Amino acid sequence: MSCSLLLSSPIHAFESSRKIRRARHRRSQILCFSSQPNLRGGEDEEQDGADHSKVQGGPEVIVVERYGNGTAKRYMLDKEYGLRTFLEENSSVTNRFQDSHITADARISWLPDSIKDFILPAGFPGSVSDEYLEYMLLQFPTNVTAWICHALVTSSLLKAVGVASFSGTTAAASAAAIRWVSKDGIGAVGRLFIGGRFGNLFDDDPKQWRMYADFIGSAGSIFDLTTQLYPTYFLPLASLGNLAKAVARGLKDPSFRVIQNHFAISGNLGEVAAKEEVWEVAAQLLGLGLGILFLDAPGLFRSYPVLALTWTSMRLLHLWLRYQSLSVLLFNTINMKRARLLVKSHVLHSTVPGCVACNKEENILSWQRFMKPLITFGVSLEEMVGGKKSLSTVKSLLKLYAKEQYILAVNQKQGEFEVFVSFKISLQVGATSVSVLRSVWQAYWLHENWDSSDDVFHLLAQSIVQMEDRFENFIQQLNKAGWDTNQINMRVPKEIAIDEVAPI
Repeated sequence: MSCSLLLSSPIHAFESSRKIRRARHRRSQILCFSSQPNLRGGEDEEQDGADHSKVQGGPEVIVVERYGNGTAKRYMLDKEYGLRTFLEENSSVTNRFQDSHITADARISWLPDSIKDFILPAGFPGSVSDEYLEYMLLQFPTNVTAWICHALVTSSLLKAVGVASFSGTTAAASAAAIRWVSKDGIGAVGRLFIGGRFGNLFDDDPKQWRMYADFIGSAGSIFDLTTQLYPTYFLPLASLGNLAKAVARGLKDPSFRVIQNHFAISGNLGEVAAKEEVWEVAAQLLGLGLGILFLDAPGLFRSYPVLALTWTSMRLLHLWLRYQSLSVLLFNTINMKRARLLVKSHVLHSTVPGCVACNKEENILSWQRFMKPLITFGVSLEEMVGGKKSLSTVKSLLKLYAKEQYILAVNQKQGEFEVFVSFKISLQVGATSVSVLRSVWQAYWLHENWDSSDDVFHLLAQSIVQMEDRFENFIQQLNKAGWDTNQINMRVPKEIAIDEVAPI
């Protein structure tokens, strides 16, 4: 029989890690699972500190789940009541799982953690050079003054092309400049959002994001194209177009910097970037020249359908050429897509493809959620065990993965095969990109050998034995095939992690 005791909690029982991330007013909650008919009140509160494995009054903390928003959920073993969970938000315990655990510069220490995560790279300051913050603090006012100048000169440009003469007043030119700059400002919001929210994605799959940038940029151009049909809605249409193209630029620029860095094998990134600019400007001049010739054609200038059809044809050709150019890139680093191909080959045939064959087989446009087998990272322990909160199930999982830096379980509620993975943290050794790669190898072995009629824990144990026996050979084959095993771009999710406190 199950029962619950709520402490200052305006919401119901914890259901999943996703709900925890959305909660804002929850304080703490205890869930108890036992065969006793009633629950005694007056439970003692757990002591602060992740290194304490006991709660005053008796229950032993066997594992702690930590979440990116500072919430901690503790699984406690009570001799009388069995397995209980204690949930607290904004714990005074230092969250070692958050990137902000590294002492930050005093100049930004007053900023909320959410703002720091938005404007700084993951792992700051340890992930960047020492002068990064000082440079960015000086760059910010530099860029502010540049855009002030841009707003001022825009008014002069509009006056020069005759806006003031048409309206009869210079105030009209200023008003037009404000509308034009506002359009640029709305577009800049898109770049701000992309850089802050998705900055950690570009290193993993630059080819995919560079292709998506062109798709989004094409959508923005459609808004620009329709301004001729609806001139009274010029500002909203142009603003939407600018927003879409700014989002596209926010995806394009960091993705292409990763690609440029891939080209610069001699450390000559500056020269590679400069020569790429030469190619781009030459193409720009040729494209503008051909565009002017097209516009001089009487039929194209007078007929909007012809103009739209010509633009559509050119845009489709542009997207096809972009895909072809990205397809020739040969990365020797390992991201999630290439890891799936490599692991599948090794599980099935005990071999791995080389860089050329794997990059050719890689699907640039595919999303991870549509790839088989389905692997969901960053799942709570409660979700892994199907909400049963069985003491024996939790202890079996912790014991089974005692030597690993992650926990993997099969989702038995869903019809198709799916695995849940959650990663561990500790002061000494935490989950790394190699841990992610190991979990992918185990997931593929389970997928190929899955039999729903067999005992789940027997298959999990067997998969771990297989991985321990074959994973070293997998890494050796990767090195022989020319893969850079020192650069595995498989990010450990930071939204949720498991911190084992007491040995099982």
